[in-house]
Amino acid sequence: MDLTEIKAAARKAAFARRKEAFDAGYPAQSAYLSEVLAGYRGVPLAGYMPIRTEINPLPAMAEAAAHGPVGVPVIQAAGQPLKFSRWEPEGALKDGPFGAKVPVVDDYFEPEILIVPLVGFDAKGGRLGYGGGFYDRTLELLRSKRATLAIGFAFEAQEAEELPLEPTDQPLDLMVTETGIREFNRGI
Repeated sequence: MDLTEIKAAARKAAFARRKEAFDAGYPAQSAYLSEVLAGYRGVPLAGYMPIRTEINPLPAMAEAAAHGPVGVPVIQAAGQPLKFSRWEPEGALKDGPFGAKVPVVDDYFEPEILIVPLVGFDAKGGRLGYGGGFYDRTLELLRSKRATLAIGFAFEAQEAEELPLEPTDQPLDLMVTETGIREFNRGI
């Protein structure tokens, strides 16, 4: 099998684990995420609008929005980094690419913290995304300008013993699940 096939198989297995965790309906999914974000009040951050079986960061994002700018990703084009438009808990939204909602009015800014959705993660801070490379390109760009904290947010069940990673895959600094917080030593 080539790397593309290996990644596809890893994604399929991780999606199945994520769906099972999502269907189990874990309560207080964002309690640990709120705890992490409380230490960064006022720092510009970006979360995401959950789709399908993704773990829901919206309660923690709403808390953070009371203290500083919070954005959500807006896909510009294939092969391009994401832009982040300011999000408000009760703000007007429209349909964006891949079924995720985006703010009706574009109000772009550069976050210093990203809450990153994912399909799978490993114990070293490796992340398996959806395959478009959007977050890898975005994190690489933001990290070239300033320290940028990447917080993975997922169900504990999405952890994989090993992931097929490439040199372009951007690592996570923290991993938050419904069971706790893990920090990876990245020197930031």
